Amino acid sequence: MVEHITGMLALIGVLSLLCQWLGWKFRLPAILPLLLCGLLLGPGLGILDPDAIFGDLLFPIISLGVAVILFEGALTLNFKEIKDHGRMVTNLVTFGAFITWACIAPGAHWLLGFEWPMALLFGALVVVTGPTVIVPMLRTVRPKSNLASILRWEGIVIDPIGAILAVLVYEYIAVATAADPTTHILFALGMTLLLGFGLGALAGYLIGIALRSNVFPHYLKNTAVLTIMLGVFVGSNLIQEESGLLTVTVMGIWLANMRGVDIADILEFKETLTVLLISALFILLAARLNSTAMLDLGWGGVGVLLVVLLVARPLSIWISGIGTSLSRADKWFLSWVAPRGIVAAAISSLFAIKLEAIGVNGASSIVPLVFLIIIGTVVIQSLTAGPWAKFLGVKADSSQGLLLFGASKFSRELAKVLTAKQVKVVLADNNWDNIRQARMANIPVYFGNPASEHAENFMDLSGIGRVLVLSPYRQLNPLVSFHFQDLLGTNKVYGLNNAEGGSARHQLSESYLKRLCLFGESISYAKIASYMAKGAVIKVTNITDNFTFEHFKQRYGETAMPLIYLTKDQKVKIISGTEINELPVGIELISLLPKEAQEQDIIQRNLAEVTENEDANEQDDSGETFGNTSA
Repeated sequence: MVEHITGMLALIGVLSLLCQWLGWKFRLPAILPLLLCGLLLGPGLGILDPDAIFGDLLFPIISLGVAVILFEGALTLNFKEIKDHGRMVTNLVTFGAFITWACIAPGAHWLLGFEWPMALLFGALVVVTGPTVIVPMLRTVRPKSNLASILRWEGIVIDPIGAILAVLVYEYIAVATAADPTTHILFALGMTLLLGFGLGALAGYLIGIALRSNVFPHYLKNTAVLTIMLGVFVGSNLIQEESGLLTVTVMGIWLANMRGVDIADILEFKETLTVLLISALFILLAARLNSTAMLDLGWGGVGVLLVVLLVARPLSIWISGIGTSLSRADKWFLSWVAPRGIVAAAISSLFAIKLEAIGVNGASSIVPLVFLIIIGTVVIQSLTAGPWAKFLGVKADSSQGLLLFGASKFSRELAKVLTAKQVKVVLADNNWDNIRQARMANIPVYFGNPASEHAENFMDLSGIGRVLVLSPYRQLNPLVSFHFQDLLGTNKVYGLNNAEGGSARHQLSESYLKRLCLFGESISYAKIASYMAKGAVIKVTNITDNFTFEHFKQRYGETAMPLIYLTKDQKVKIISGTEINELPVGIELISLLPKEAQEQDIIQRNLAEVTENEDANEQDDSGETFGNTSA
């Protein structure tokens, strides 16, 4: 028996990884392969029976997993970021969420006969979308930058908001079931809210103080926050039953909005843990589904799905869009894209188990209905969102934007020039001082590793078509390069040749070095940094019939470094290769001019002035005037 349980745990872990990889490889929401895997192992082949394997441990496992997921989601809810991402996002996660809830709950009540408390709980559960399903869909559909940004930030922000709504509705149902008199209900619900918000805020504040004061050594910081969070979750439940989820959600929100508290490392650790938890939980939850449960929902379940797709979402978008600059086509596209995610599945399964334990009618129908909505929205919208965007004319043009990994002075100056030319640029770096200076220059930034799971969900890559690796991080550069080669294509990623000497064990592989020829084969980060330290500048030059690239080289000399050029139709061309012999006319050339090139320019200008003066003197001696074209 022990060997069987161990084997099942290992199998779940391996399949979780495989499903995540398949989702990444085929640019699909990972929820689809996870769902299929769980259904195949459980109802399909009967290999995995979570209740028989885990027994009494199943509920605690799911409960603690959901607590971690909610806490991690709450850590991303920074109120400042809601304001920073426009009126539409703010409206969607407030008025829009309420409208969606108000449409879906009556649908479940009238079409499936759910009692009002269960209908309200179901409506709250399927309000959330989530970045784990939105981001892969956006990569495939590639809508306009502003639409992608709205959908991405809606998914990020609405996760904890929807979770809070679902927790509050659940708390009311649980309290109302346990205590019949109205006074007892109000007292228990009041205690849950007081404890959830009070203890959650207090715990978040104290952890924030501890992090700000460096109470924990760096290697214990992530572990300390995780264990304290789980302790607060359990303690809150002991004081007032079922208050723990609200407590940890409030705790995470407090930490996310507390000044002077750096939670970047904690977020990265929690996201890594959450990926594993979500994957394993979803396989377990899908394996618990009754094979006939969704079929038993009948046409009523299909009707609720249609309410979600055709009533709740469009109504939410059009009301939330009042007063915004979105066009009718934009709103129609947003009205069709709102896939439900793993958070809804995990929370619904946990609540269903709890409600069934206290004898609430209709609790067993919640999970299959939530899974039906998840399957329906993800599959239908994944297949149709692309053609719908093309029909509406909201697909993005070929992405001309650039992601620069490395926010050094050179990258910041290059980003300023490109931004002035209406080219989208995002700077990413692990160095906070570089990021701070870029922010002060109003350049879009991402602080952290752009190849991380956190960046995948939170870094805005809409409109970004190519990546320039310009950092000094020799060990991280190949990771970033290979990550974006898989994501965008091999020919979309460029890197500097930083392999200068060193022992063989520190040299990069030949396969990687062959990809490094950005700005020329001999150009390295050290060379560019040296030029910038000595006063190099970035300049834009018009290459025309009268001033060709050959003239450019004559004026600035061999040290001038061409970087990028912009064509007449605003296409961005990266200059790379072993030699740069010629560039077309009619372009704007962006180049780096070292001190020597600037001095060469002065010399050439002085020579040109001397030549002009000599020509003018010759014209005066002959009795002709400068510029006179008459015979």
